[in-house]
Amino acid sequence: MNISIWAQSTCKLKAKFNLNSYKNVEKKKVVIGGMFPVHMRVASSGGNTSNLPVSSGCDGFNFRTFRWTQTMLFAINEINQREDLLPNTDLGYVIYDSCFTISKAVEGTLTYLTGQDEAVPNYRCGNGPPLATLVGAGGSDLSIATARILGLYHFPQVSYCSTCSALNNKFQFPTFLRTIPNDLHQSKAMAQLVLHFGWTWVGTIAADDDYGKYGIKDFKEQVEEAGVCISFSETLPKVSKPEVIQNIVQTVVESTAKIIVVFSSDVDLSPLIGELLRHNVTNRTWIASEAWVTSALISQSGLNSVLSGTLGFGVKKADIPGLRRHLLNLDPYADALTEEFWETLFNCTLDYSRALRMAKERAVGVNGTLSRAAMGLPDGLCSGSESVAQLNNTYSDVSQLRITYSVYKAVYAVAHALHNLEHCEEGKGPFVGGSCANITNFEPWQLMYYVKNVRYKMPNTGEEIYFEDGDIEGFYDIINWQVNGNGEIYYVTVGHYNGSAAPEEKMHIMNDSIIWNNGELEPPRSVCSENCQPGTRKGIRQGEPVCCFDCIPCADGEISNTTNARECILCTGDDWSNTAHDACVPKIIEFLAFGEPLGITLIVISAFGALVTIAVGVVFLMHIGTPLVKANDALLSFLLLLSLVVTFLCSIVFLGEPQNWSCMTSQVALALGFALCLSCIMGKAAVLMVRARALKKARAKTRAAAKAAKAAAEAAANSGSPDVIVTSSNNDIAASDKPEVDTLTFGHQRAMAAVATLIQAVACTVWLIILPPHPVKNTAAQNVKIILECDEGSVVFICCIFGYDILLALLAFIFAFIARKLEDHFSEAKCMTFGMLVFFIVWISFVPAYLSTRGKFMVAVQIFAILASSFGLLSCIFLPKCYILLAKPERNKEELMKPRPKPKDGSSTGTSASFATAATDVNASFASTAIDDQPGN
Repeated sequence: MNISIWAQSTCKLKAKFNLNSYKNVEKKKVVIGGMFPVHMRVASSGGNTSNLPVSSGCDGFNFRTFRWTQTMLFAINEINQREDLLPNTDLGYVIYDSCFTISKAVEGTLTYLTGQDEAVPNYRCGNGPPLATLVGAGGSDLSIATARILGLYHFPQVSYCSTCSALNNKFQFPTFLRTIPNDLHQSKAMAQLVLHFGWTWVGTIAADDDYGKYGIKDFKEQVEEAGVCISFSETLPKVSKPEVIQNIVQTVVESTAKIIVVFSSDVDLSPLIGELLRHNVTNRTWIASEAWVTSALISQSGLNSVLSGTLGFGVKKADIPGLRRHLLNLDPYADALTEEFWETLFNCTLDYSRALRMAKERAVGVNGTLSRAAMGLPDGLCSGSESVAQLNNTYSDVSQLRITYSVYKAVYAVAHALHNLEHCEEGKGPFVGGSCANITNFEPWQLMYYVKNVRYKMPNTGEEIYFEDGDIEGFYDIINWQVNGNGEIYYVTVGHYNGSAAPEEKMHIMNDSIIWNNGELEPPRSVCSENCQPGTRKGIRQGEPVCCFDCIPCADGEISNTTNARECILCTGDDWSNTAHDACVPKIIEFLAFGEPLGITLIVISAFGALVTIAVGVVFLMHIGTPLVKANDALLSFLLLLSLVVTFLCSIVFLGEPQNWSCMTSQVALALGFALCLSCIMGKAAVLMVRARALKKARAKTRAAAKAAKAAAEAAANSGSPDVIVTSSNNDIAASDKPEVDTLTFGHQRAMAAVATLIQAVACTVWLIILPPHPVKNTAAQNVKIILECDEGSVVFICCIFGYDILLALLAFIFAFIARKLEDHFSEAKCMTFGMLVFFIVWISFVPAYLSTRGKFMVAVQIFAILASSFGLLSCIFLPKCYILLAKPERNKEELMKPRPKPKDGSSTGTSASFATAATDVNASFASTAIDDQPGN
């Protein structure tokens, strides 16, 4: 009384709330509060600020949520009739309509706490029964608003459909609990579903409220960690805006994502679905959250082209015995909400005066008169006896009791908490000193203790319910929208998700039971880029999500053996990538083998050259006593043939798989063979060069003497004594023109060859001791092959050794070139000159050919060079001699081995001087013969 008087004298009521409600508090021991979004929205007030503001009404009656409201009433009536649960307590209720808006939810909360229609914050007015718990308030954003208020007073709140993960923050919402799983579980379930079907390119649509924003946020965090990309992310407006809906539809159409995840209520999503239908947007698979997965507002007939194949997560469903009978047995005149439900359902009115007024308005519009029948019972008047059961309506459909079952569990949670509070034993209570609370006069925080620790089993299903930090276990049914023969959508459970199970057992889904959009049996593909197959790697596109990439083939020598490899793997040194670049295979081992055609050809040529050389040696041995063989040291000729046999045969050692012995033998035999060959040629050419220079010197002296004799003869003829012959003078000249004996003997030749070869032998020995050639695997020359070849060991040694051979070749060529004009019947110097020219041409051509080839063909080129140079020397030096020995033996005479006489001077007059000159020329020619007649030779 004092408070009321004080309030009237000092307080002014700012507004009076306009709330639709159910109330039954008379003679009740405890009152349970409830809040349901029976209407979809608040009626527009027009925004007029010049009049006294009034609380807005609500529009858009929702049959589904009205069923939830009736379920709470049914549960309270059922509990009141039970003997095992609160047997001594009769429960009352106060249920408000939140109209799916935060403002109405706050109005209902304040009114509920105050205890009267005129809300006075911080005051509980009246002496009615204590308030127990608020069951509600519908959507997550509504519960967040009410939970902030109820939390101030430590007032328990049990929600039946507020799943937002933000509500598990006990610092902000200390008294909030719920009988529906936290959206963290649902977001993980959706993410696992997306990964299960390999979808990496998805779109998201969320309602513009806490439920949608937090749900999509948690989902994105889950999938982006797993490499899934978001094609687009759109937000549904709370108040339908056509231009925004159009933009969302355009985004969906333009996106290549075939999977769209939607966190929204059915009310917020309904305008978008209608617009998608008008634009005939098909070939999309929708992933539904629990708020609309079984909503009749969405799954209407005619939407199967857009929504068939939808997959979604629904909370546990159950059958509630007796609920359908309760839903059908409504008294349409009981209260304002039921009356509105009846009028909306049957499209009539229960108010006679309103029906009469509507009939008059229709009559005026037609003919201006009102029939007598209409005056008795106007059209549009409900009889109140219409049958709800005959209508196929979501209100009476109890086949998918999911949120309805959650409401049922919430009421039972409060009832069991009150039961535990009522049956507390004094001295064993949870409060100070073991005290208990009084069921008729308890504080909200005392009941909160019992609510959060309640543990009970549902009467119809036996499901055990308990709270862990205000949440229950995250269990969902996976629901597939399929189309029956009548073109109507029906729900098929194709799996389940249990957030409390082990990671590998959380989700169980029957893929074969799913029918996708347009009746497809295979799951759709939703990727920005197709998977990169083994042999390729992902190349990220600049400025695009990581799921949008190009598949770049691995480079040679690199592989990828997994799908969507980020990098290619480099093969090891002995391996190379196969053609598909998906596996490393051993490289091809390559060397010039004996058995392959090229190897056989080279062996035959080498053997032929060696046999020909031996045959030449046999021919020379058979004619060893002839002048041609004896000329210019027969021993050097045989050594030269031996060296050519060595060079022919050493080329065979280059064939086959390189071994230590073959690498050393081939290089050393080649170096020593050419050293012996070239030193022998150099020795022969040196002797011929010396003879040529001596003959040139003798002929110069002869020409000088002949000129002197001719001058003397001319002088005598001029003096009148033509018969005078100066014989003594001619004899002196002839004697002085005889050339000296060769300064280089056969011994000198042999010494030169031996010393030159010995130097090479010493160098090769040092080479073999210090850094010998050895076999190596060349993996750098060709990517796909390992070339087995010989490593020379030291570039310096190999250059020195073969550089020495080049020096011998140059000396031999110079000596032979100088001696080439020695006018023999058989000019061996010319043959050696041509042979050395062939030798140089071959090896000069060898260098670019060798450098431009790879692998076993390098060995082939080297062998060809050896054989060509050996055949060139053999042919040029020994073929002419063999021709004379075998085909022209008559030319193998000693007199023919001497120098040819020079032709006589055409100016000779036949005098004694001219004869002396001719004799001198003959004597000089004999001095330069190729046959040395000295006994020592």
